[in-house]
Amino acid sequence: MIKNYYFKFLMIASLFLLSSCSEIIDNVHQNQEQENYVSPYMGKWVGTYSGEISGTLIMNVTKSGGMEVTRTVNSNVEEVYYTSLQGAANGALNPAPSPKGFILYGSLQTKSGSWKIQNWSGSWSVTKQ
Repeated sequence: MIKNYYFKFLMIASLFLLSSCSEIIDNVHQNQEQENYVSPYMGKWVGTYSGEISGTLIMNVTKSGGMEVTRTVNSNVEEVYYTSLQGAANGALNPAPSPKGFILYGSLQTKSGSWKIQNWSGSWSVTKQ
């Protein structure tokens, strides 16, 4: 009878061990895929924004889809802030506000969109350099 319990314990323990190993292997593969990912929008994008205020935009997209945005007004740097792309497929910008409240909406796939800051708004467009 003790041998029967011992045998069942070994079987259950083996199943848990195998299950844990497959999870570890899956996680390793997922991490490798994330490390190997290169955003199709990686690079420097330059353009303008216009509306109630206007200026230039420089968007530097990293390998992973992170983005540094430089916004100028009258050839002076107004602010530099960091955001990201929402997804790989359509290049949608994450509409997170800058420290000064400037928000970009749109997509790098269409190379255009709209912007808003307080009660002001307008449109923007860029091209890849």
